[in-house]
Amino acid sequence: MRLIVDSACDLSLSYLEEHNVIVVPLSVIVDDKEYVDMFEIKNDQIYALIKEGKHPRTSQVPLDKFDTEFRKLAAEGESALYIALSSDLSGTYQAAVLASSQVKEDYPDFDLRIIDSRQASLGIGLMVREAIQMMEDGFDAEVIAERVTFMADNATSIFTVEDLNYLAEGGRLSKSSAFLGGLLNIHPLLEVVDGKLEAQEKFRGRKRVLNRMYDRLSEATHMNEQTVLIVHTNDFETVNEMKKHIEAEFGPKEVIDYPIGAVVAAHTGIGTLGLFFMNQYK
Repeated sequence: MRLIVDSACDLSLSYLEEHNVIVVPLSVIVDDKEYVDMFEIKNDQIYALIKEGKHPRTSQVPLDKFDTEFRKLAAEGESALYIALSSDLSGTYQAAVLASSQVKEDYPDFDLRIIDSRQASLGIGLMVREAIQMMEDGFDAEVIAERVTFMADNATSIFTVEDLNYLAEGGRLSKSSAFLGGLLNIHPLLEVVDGKLEAQEKFRGRKRVLNRMYDRLSEATHMNEQTVLIVHTNDFETVNEMKKHIEAEFGPKEVIDYPIGAVVAAHTGIGTLGLFFMNQYK
């Protein structure tokens, strides 16, 4: 079985290529120029553009990209599992479903499973990492798909951001609230809930919102068996502090950090921090 993931998973391209994962990239648009995520624009480049005052946009994985990848696998007699960016955040999932139906007209026996992760960023990354491990351990496609579906139902993805204006531009926050929040040093706690990004709480200062994120982590089960993921925009000092605190207080199996990818950074801006784990783990 081959594993497919889109570039919104925020795992590194080198890690995905090392584990033979097929990457279907979204695109990032800056000043009307379109870049293929992960392949034509890197994390540091998008951070630099945002710091220059650019406001990138993003575009979903095109249907013909899915058609090409699916047809190649079908012709080779491969089975596949695609773990998709939340269908409420992008049209990418729907494009994959449509491409699948077209390909199966020519290859009716093509064994392809498409799972709506209902997550973004390393919320998807959690599922991809586990699927890779299960494949390497010899589990079959049905068992892996069941596990990924369970994770989609039980993953926690929480974020905070520095620049509220990016959320306002994306329609997640009113422009007046963003302006006032910037003056008052307000840091929102955001969460992906049922596939949608929602503002849950607001805190004065980053320390308070980070403490609330730790509170949420304390509610998770079987932490000693879990991998906790952190996403950031090269804020290594804060990330190192977070890792030390999480390791000391909660004792997870491991804590791994990744820089946020270009697609997600285009919507959240510089200063984003995210924490990803399973609220129920078995």
